[in-house]
Amino acid sequence: MQDGPSYTELFTQRGSSYDQAMLAWPQARAQEFAQVIAAAGVTAGMTVADVPAGGGYLRGFLPEGCRWIGHEPCADFTNHRTGAAEAARPLLPLPFADGEADAAISLAGVHHLADKRDLFADMRRITRPGGKFALSDVARGTATAHFLDGFVGDYNSTGHEGVFLDDSTLRELENTGWRVLSAELRRFHWVFPDRAAMAGFCRRLFDICKTDAEHVAQALETGPGTDLLPGGMLGLRWSLMTIVSEHPR
Repeated sequence: MQDGPSYTELFTQRGSSYDQAMLAWPQARAQEFAQVIAAAGVTAGMTVADVPAGGGYLRGFLPEGCRWIGHEPCADFTNHRTGAAEAARPLLPLPFADGEADAAISLAGVHHLADKRDLFADMRRITRPGGKFALSDVARGTATAHFLDGFVGDYNSTGHEGVFLDDSTLRELENTGWRVLSAELRRFHWVFPDRAAMAGFCRRLFDICKTDAEHVAQALETGPGTDLLPGGMLGLRWSLMTIVSEHPR
């Protein structure tokens, strides 16, 4: 995506569809949210920065008593399909004070940024010394990456060419002042009551508008893969690289 559309340009076109999926199936990605919150070391009473925040979905999974501060540049997420006009809000600089956050999280958004370094630097600015930054996004070469750049890119409204996480991401974090503590590929499920819900969620989340639900379901089964879970639930296999860094004291 070096020469492709920016994050804001992409989600100005398909942010509403993404938001529809998250509002219709708010618990589908619960395991994904839980793992990144745990990685960031979030506990009750912390102030947690969430960038880019989408429609603020992470907020509902934080421990009780946390203060959520989210920033999202695309109004199609934040107006929740109301069509309300909102002032443009650039991604950077982040609208938070120096050291305001006890922990920072960036979940599944930065693979749409060709150059992540300015974001990493500003996340460090707004995180207190000793605070952690959990970056959790798609890793290069994984089944998740192949599905997004392959099937999703072929059948959605904007195409998909991700700038996925790899060893260079660790160097970028270190070069912007973070101390990298760990990097791990996390595997989990998106969970649905049935096959139709899985296909419906993914069609909306990725704005897959050039094929039907049955084709989407088949691609999910043969691509990332699915598992039957306890209680008869259906699990879509998903994975993200979760990198935990610390703002040095």
